[in-house]
Amino acid sequence: MTKKRFISATHSLPRDLMKGHDLRLARYLRTPELGPKILFFSGGTALRSFSRVLAGYTHNSIHLVTPFDSGGSSAELRKAFSMPSVGDLRARLLSLADDSVTGHPDIAALFGHRLGKNESKVELEQSLKALVDCKHPLLKAIAEPMRSLIQSYLAEFYDQMPESFDLAGASIGNLILTGGYLFHNRSLDPIAFLFGQLIKTRGTVRTTTDADLQLQVLLESGRTITGQHRFTGKESSEICSPIKSITLSGDADDVEARDASRVCKETRKLIDSAELLVFPPGSFYSSIIANLLPKGVSRALNKNPAPRVYVPSLGKDPETIGMTLADQVQVLAGHLSHKAAGRKLPRPPIDFLLLDSRLMNVSSKQMREITKTSGAQIIDQDLAPKKPDVCRYDDVKLAEALLALT
Repeated sequence: MTKKRFISATHSLPRDLMKGHDLRLARYLRTPELGPKILFFSGGTALRSFSRVLAGYTHNSIHLVTPFDSGGSSAELRKAFSMPSVGDLRARLLSLADDSVTGHPDIAALFGHRLGKNESKVELEQSLKALVDCKHPLLKAIAEPMRSLIQSYLAEFYDQMPESFDLAGASIGNLILTGGYLFHNRSLDPIAFLFGQLIKTRGTVRTTTDADLQLQVLLESGRTITGQHRFTGKESSEICSPIKSITLSGDADDVEARDASRVCKETRKLIDSAELLVFPPGSFYSSIIANLLPKGVSRALNKNPAPRVYVPSLGKDPETIGMTLADQVQVLAGHLSHKAAGRKLPRPPIDFLLLDSRLMNVSSKQMREITKTSGAQIIDQDLAPKKPDVCRYDDVKLAEALLALT
């Protein structure tokens, strides 16, 4: 498909985009394997149900997810193996998996299984050993040769697991990915590709980097916080001062890890191939902006002329305390507007701001101000869910609105 030309500013879905829109949607639904390449920069949970809906229209979506989660079971794995987080990667692979009889629902079931939270250390190790020895019903249900391959990655994890490792509530999918990461010389791309094939993921899922780095934010109060889980408000108290800046942090002497944060050639190719670049709903700093921090992401984005669209989150995001929608657009634009080849970009950093002003309580005056200051063209349309008390966009409406921009 050809790259989309830019259009004049508007406050509704542009008329020229509506031409043939119903026919395109019908074609996508009929042959999703030929659908457009829409790329999403996100975390792992906000787009879970949306990804399943999107897969009905295209099997060619691209998902670059963050590897910086530092809480929950991810923290245990990162501490034990000095590795990036694989939780968001696993979540998105599963949300795009073909769970029909033509896919591999048995593998997806194993991938989504968790060990008990209230079992003793002995019981947890017995459960894991049953998987490693192929005595667990979930692994026995998988046909060869896939069963042996998965078993080998579990064995790799088991062999390298520290004695003190806490298995309570551990995701088997995360353990398999970790074993594959260790087996493939501490690289996530090979194991992400492999399991995408095994569970027939209807799209491409990668992390933006596989370096072992943490997110670090500087608050306007002057306080510095290192570790994603410490400022998202999910596992600790919400921050009480706006975020001033966000960076990647590693060991002070770990120059190699910092260099490794550069995106690989394959990721750059994925960015270059996209027909639409989407910054979707999700935690603003830890899911959206975090994906732009690894070296080379902004440069790769600047080489792709495809439209960029920002879809702001609904409801309360603890990471955007003290920020208006205009502030969010400005911060995102700032991370996208780096000079390319020594000269300024000949286009606005963000082409479209897609929203439902009724859901966000944004006035026409505010939208005109955003357009004036950022150059973003606003598409304001009905994205409301069927249940009015649900604080999220309707997945089908959002998918079809994005597909209209391809």
